[in-house]
Amino acid sequence: MKCHELCKKHKVECPNKDCRLWIDYPEDFNCTLITVHDNNNLIFHEIGKRLKLTPSRIKQIETAALKKMKLKTTKLLNIL
Repeated sequence: MKCHELCKKHKVECPNKDCRLWIDYPEDFNCTLITVHDNNNLIFHEIGKRLKLTPSRIKQIETAALKKMKLKTTKLLNIL
């Protein structure tokens, strides 16, 4: 059984702070996988609350990530 499954099954916070999916948010058992599974879509305000960032900063991060993805996709398509 995987870490996030154990945490959810036993309703305990994840103790593995070295995990790349760990988040300091006990309401979601400190696991981003549980957050996504339980909440599906989150608005910027909800993400910001979990990451201790403002909704506008979350939007900036999203915009930068989408720009990078578009650039990489364009480069990949040019290679093909």
